[in-house]
Amino acid sequence: MKQLFQYTFSNGLTAKAIQVDDWPQLPEALYSLGFTAPCPTLVLVGGASKMSETDYLLLETIFTKIIAPLAESLKITVIDGGTDAGIMRLMGNARTAIKGTFPLVGVAAYGTIVAPGKIALNRDAASLDPHHSHFIIVPGYRWGDESRWLARIASLLTKDLPSVTLVINGGEITWHDVTFSIRENRPTLILAGSGRTADQIAAALRGESGDARTDTLIASGLVQAIDIDHTQELNRKLTECFNALSKKK
Repeated sequence: MKQLFQYTFSNGLTAKAIQVDDWPQLPEALYSLGFTAPCPTLVLVGGASKMSETDYLLLETIFTKIIAPLAESLKITVIDGGTDAGIMRLMGNARTAIKGTFPLVGVAAYGTIVAPGKIALNRDAASLDPHHSHFIIVPGYRWGDESRWLARIASLLTKDLPSVTLVINGGEITWHDVTFSIRENRPTLILAGSGRTADQIAAALRGESGDARTDTLIASGLVQAIDIDHTQELNRKLTECFNALSKKK
């Protein structure tokens, strides 16, 4: 495991970062980043591709008016893929917009990112989002290599406190993200109407024919869906999830 270091972005913002090479290094890495006590976590997976302009603007509002304020008020640590794209960019922008102080942790595979001032290792690499507060760089050179790490890191951070996964839109990798979320026994909320993978899972929850991969997910009993247009209900449901899980603990 490499020592703790700092990313400095072109806009002047900085983020703590650490690179890990194997699973046993994770507890020490989290401690080095300043996570010395358990914290509730919200795991964001999916994307924002192929959305209409109207839906994208609605999603932007959801992040700024619901998700970021909720994370701030309940002291939730938010965890996502950390790149400057899709819902990860929206989350970073929302945190900055509300002047949030809650930790926003990006978990990304080494070979899929372009760190500030560095050269891309492959042509599909993406820049890191400059509005995240922490990054954990994990092994891998393909998109999706980070999925199991992201799910496990959330569990290590949470321990016995509440943790929820929110699925928005998404493509093939999102199927892996949701699968690993379920394997970690994490309640998973699907934003129906956000498109692609999220909509396929939501359709299966309604009993409609869908992708066979939904069978195991739904059988877990951990998956619920809420419509993207029902913003007040989304706020209530997320708050309810964290409060209910907290009481159970």
